[in-house]
Amino acid sequence: MMLADASAGLGLRRALMGALQSADDGAVDFLECAPENWIGVGGKLGESFARLASRHALTCHGLSLSLGGAEPLDDTLLQKLRRFLDRYRVGLYSEHLSYCADDGQLYDLLPIPFTDEAVAHVAARIRRVQEALGRRIAVENVSYYAAPYQAMAEADFVAAVLDEADCDLLLDVNNIYVNSINHGYDAAAFLARMPSRRIASYHIAGHYDEAEDLKVDTHGADVKNDVWLLLAEAYRLHGVRPTLLERDFNFPPLADLLAEVERIRALQRAAGAQPAQAAGHG
Repeated sequence: MMLADASAGLGLRRALMGALQSADDGAVDFLECAPENWIGVGGKLGESFARLASRHALTCHGLSLSLGGAEPLDDTLLQKLRRFLDRYRVGLYSEHLSYCADDGQLYDLLPIPFTDEAVAHVAARIRRVQEALGRRIAVENVSYYAAPYQAMAEADFVAAVLDEADCDLLLDVNNIYVNSINHGYDAAAFLARMPSRRIASYHIAGHYDEAEDLKVDTHGADVKNDVWLLLAEAYRLHGVRPTLLERDFNFPPLADLLAEVERIRALQRAAGAQPAQAAGHG
């Protein structure tokens, strides 16, 4: 099921299941889940998930493919993913532009060196994933704290992977902001260099202020005002796309999360009054 560009969603977490079941159908335009957390889940929990998926459009954001890793892609997982995406008519599947496995699951999203060799390696794996899943996918720009070897700028690396793989971009606005503080670059300039035509959707989330020059991408707090401003700039530069509010823990009442979803909708309405500028390359 394809989403309207002007749509606002919420990450589906087990702690929110009960509240979401009781919420109005129009409270969110879509829900996003990590398919690895739901493949094969049965019983009452599986039934609850299926009911929500029947009421709301569903997108999926993967955690385990390890697109940048050296280990072979997990063909069994890819087969299960394809069945899951087909069953729930998922119009948008995304994964992280990172790696998370090396002779076993590492349970973290680790950065990839920004090199020509890494571009070729990751892009080839993305193409294989798209062929196995029978659909285009989007990859997400990730937050990172220790930077591996960088022969090119992060923005150039992201754009090169997208072109070589011929895939889409899930643009995480909070990750841009967090990285800009932690690595000392201009968030607005990075945003402007992203290729508009490849942006399939946006993510937005809260982070933790460890220090003035250190932000941690926790997904455990309200979205900061600077990040809201950057989302508005993304809409101005690249246009409105489906936008997801991520919250992974430290959950407030659902009404508070829905208020943030409504803020996304308000920014989308405001942006809809003016055409996007052609800022991205390609």
